[in-house]
Amino acid sequence: MAEPTYPADPAAAVERLVTDHGGRLYAIASRLCGCAEEAEDLVQEVFLQAFRKWSQFEGRARPLTWLYTIAARACQRMHRKRSGEPDHLASFDDLLPFVDGALPSVHQQEGGPLAEQIRKEGIERVKAGILALPLEFRLPLVLKEVVGLSMAEVARVLGIKPATAKTRVHRARLRIRKELEGAMVSLELPPTAYERQVCLDLLAAKQEALDHGEDLGQTVICGRCREVFASLDYAHDTCARLAEGELPKAVRERVLEAIRRESAGG
Repeated sequence: MAEPTYPADPAAAVERLVTDHGGRLYAIASRLCGCAEEAEDLVQEVFLQAFRKWSQFEGRARPLTWLYTIAARACQRMHRKRSGEPDHLASFDDLLPFVDGALPSVHQQEGGPLAEQIRKEGIERVKAGILALPLEFRLPLVLKEVVGLSMAEVARVLGIKPATAKTRVHRARLRIRKELEGAMVSLELPPTAYERQVCLDLLAAKQEALDHGEDLGQTVICGRCREVFASLDYAHDTCARLAEGELPKAVRERVLEAIRRESAGG
């Protein structure tokens, strides 16, 4: 589908962007920021920057990708570290899910009387887990899992190497998967069927499959890996649902008023 044509006048063009993409951008800002006020400030800053830089756009990129690039950079500028926010993510070994004993099970929650309650708790845990990530991990995760950009696009938006983007997304995914464990019913499973390196290779293959929207398949996966991969799928799908939303009317009016003031020279 062809991208819509926007007016040449910056104020009119950005007002159209607010109408077309304001709700989605507000939903993304809510995932990046710690409170509604910060999300509103970020949305206003993004559209003001779009107005000021409209001549640089000229239809050379998808409008949303361009807005996300502005949003990522604005978020980095505006970020105020919250109390309790970690400086670093847990080590890779601490995030690995391959342990013996009971394992939280996605399959155990399906269809039962508590399924809806668990689903709602899972969504809240994912939201909280995203906000608990250090910003350098939160931004790529949101762009990849919530927004749905390709890994190459994530790297381009953030100005980092694709390998760096991939590493950060993969580790952040494991952290969000771990956050979901508290919302799931545990299931006793046999010990891990493979040596550690085999499990790591399978986990890497699963992450690559998620990167490309592909199905890894189940042919060589033991029961424990199956549950781990199901929880990764569940976290991935939950993140994708967080991209939809509506721009509150008051926020829309605030943004448009700021653009009108800017257009009139302050």
